[in-house]
Amino acid sequence: MQNQELEQLRYPIGKFQTPPAISQNDLENWILVLEELPKKLEAMVAPLTEEQLETPYRPGGWTVRQLVHHISDSHHNSYLRFKWALTEDNPVIKPYNEKAWAELFDSRTAPIQMSLDHLKAVHAKLVYLIKGLTAEQLQRKFTHPDGNQESTLELNVGRYAWHSNHHFAHIAHLIEREGW
Repeated sequence: MQNQELEQLRYPIGKFQTPPAISQNDLENWILVLEELPKKLEAMVAPLTEEQLETPYRPGGWTVRQLVHHISDSHHNSYLRFKWALTEDNPVIKPYNEKAWAELFDSRTAPIQMSLDHLKAVHAKLVYLIKGLTAEQLQRKFTHPDGNQESTLELNVGRYAWHSNHHFAHIAHLIEREGW
């Protein structure tokens, strides 16, 4: 497989691009993505067989099962980051080793319904929180220690909407390629 093909499989919707200015429309669209992801993801993966859940979305990539568990784990961490930024002054967040988490026993073997249910709850809480934030609160920041990357909560909404679409596309493209 050529590098360009592999890159397309890794980033089917492209990499996250920070908009020069975030409009109210951007924010509303991102919130809608977060609101709809749990239902859309469950509808897409629930019919898959155990064998299909064990299929990597690309050569050397995570299985569908690992992706579902990763989305749940990642968005749980994101929810905590929102809470920290709202209650602390530009906190340095704790990163997590997502590759190591994806290799843990639960991520490799647990029924996906556990993470689908968790994702429903986390997204319900996250979306409710975001919708209640003021414009000033959306400008609150946290810092990721990798490169001292500072982020506003507003930008983080966009980042996790992209993350939702990114991994959804991994699974959708696999299903399409395999004719499931």
